[in-house]
Amino acid sequence: MASEIPAEYRWRVDKARAVMAGAGCDLLLLDSGEALAWLSGYSVSETMYRAVFLPREGEPWFVLRHLDAEPCRQGGWIADIVGYPDSHEPERVMAEQIAQRGFGAGRVGVDFNSISWSPARQATIAALLPDLTFVNLEGVTESLRWVKSAHEIGKLAEASAIADRALAEIAAKALPGLTTNEAAITAAACFLRHGADTGETGPIVLGRGNHEFLHGLFRPHTLATGDVLHVELIPYVGRYGARIMRPIVIGTPSPRQQEVAQALIALQDEQIAAMRPGAIASDVDRIVRNGALKAGLRGEYTNVTAYTLGLYIRTPRSSDFSRVFLPDQHWALEENMVFHVYTTAEGLGFSETVVVTPAGGRRLTQTPRRILTAG
Repeated sequence: MASEIPAEYRWRVDKARAVMAGAGCDLLLLDSGEALAWLSGYSVSETMYRAVFLPREGEPWFVLRHLDAEPCRQGGWIADIVGYPDSHEPERVMAEQIAQRGFGAGRVGVDFNSISWSPARQATIAALLPDLTFVNLEGVTESLRWVKSAHEIGKLAEASAIADRALAEIAAKALPGLTTNEAAITAAACFLRHGADTGETGPIVLGRGNHEFLHGLFRPHTLATGDVLHVELIPYVGRYGARIMRPIVIGTPSPRQQEVAQALIALQDEQIAAMRPGAIASDVDRIVRNGALKAGLRGEYTNVTAYTLGLYIRTPRSSDFSRVFLPDQHWALEENMVFHVYTTAEGLGFSETVVVTPAGGRRLTQTPRRILTAG
């Protein structure tokens, strides 16, 4: 039975088919968790292999464990679902389906760099279908998702609003004696109260050093006057994740902290304003990177100043670095790309969720751009 493609997913299917046409593919195999959710509306862990198959013409189909078939019907729009028993080899089931549907001698596009694809998996299917040709669409798993639809940006805006609420609630409690555990509890509870997918908060740690604290280990710590609580929040709504960082000072920020904060914010504001379609990533990166080094805010700057945001599921990768701001990145920004832009120095970190527009970057996160305090 043919499935009715919702308008949002029609847009996504058309994007995928345009890539297929350019590469001369008859069939597209998508298997990363993010790509499954993006194309079908449903995703599931890789306890056993699963994939969506999209032909150039005709209806797509989903192959996955029989146990997951009904949730797939409920969670996505694809009607043609093939569920296999746990005793079956997934690749063999997929090869049989490819052959039965007339693609056994076709050209199948696969992202060879997909986190779910492997040489062994390819060899198994190739042995079963010797006339099949695999076309390497390396990076398509991410590139299809770089430019966001209005629906996707709306989800990111909802997540951003939750992040803003949680930051305000933590800052209101930022008095001597507050613990990092209590700050995390406050954020998690706020996320769940206001509709986030989970209570996963992101790093909430002491701000020390230039950037070392960004991925610091979470430890119970009681805050005292003068401490900097670094808060990075990563709420998800409909699997779309916004991100924001702010430093929260216990007590009154020092003159030096205010000076560093104002310098970082000014550089980042300039960077965000430059995020227009056609701008080159290395040029946008240079604003913050070279500016911070020239101002003496940091002795070195080894990390990216922005990376792609969008749809996330649980994989070994917690951030999408398929598009980043670095000196050697010479690709052009496109309208409706969304990035996590961030910068740090001397224990202070500032970041925003930003969408690229013709007028420059537009912040989806709206927390005041300053050091936060309880006052």
